[in-house]
Amino acid sequence: MQDTRTPMADAPPSLEDLLVAVGRDQDRLAFGALFGHFAPRLKTYLRRLGCDSGAAEEIVQEVMLLVWRRAETYDPVQASASTWMFTIARNKRVDSLRREQRPEIDPNDPALTPDPVEAADHRVEVRESNARLRAALKELPPEQAELLRMAYFEDKPHSLISAEHGIPLGTVKSRLRLAMDRLRRALHEDV
Repeated sequence: MQDTRTPMADAPPSLEDLLVAVGRDQDRLAFGALFGHFAPRLKTYLRRLGCDSGAAEEIVQEVMLLVWRRAETYDPVQASASTWMFTIARNKRVDSLRREQRPEIDPNDPALTPDPVEAADHRVEVRESNARLRAALKELPPEQAELLRMAYFEDKPHSLISAEHGIPLGTVKSRLRLAMDRLRRALHEDV
């Protein structure tokens, strides 16, 4: 009697065949064989990419879950089973890096809350107030107006103003105090 079996009939299925079986038939044994073969290799690969052991195991679980769910999309003509699975692993690693680098959003962050829209009447009030201030500044004696400009608009210290104008520090302070009093009176009279 002659043996009609071919030598290939006894060969274990290839990784591609296992993956096709998972996609076509949801074959749990084929998936178990794929898991047993690829899980340690994927973990080693992910460790080489810089994952710690825990993160690598997590990504391997995600990859294998995706393989189970998406095996029907595998095309052996396009790529080998190894290439397909390692590509999935690499993409999952990139996704995890993006998640790590993306900061959590703080709902209390003031930068996330839009600035309130300024009411029209408030804008008019500010504009009028600025006009009154400019008019009051024009009424000051020139030396007082100059000292105010330097102290409050240029934010210069009194000692520097004193040195630049060659006048005593006490005189600078007195002139600023007089100028502020005149401004206060002028602005309160307009109200």
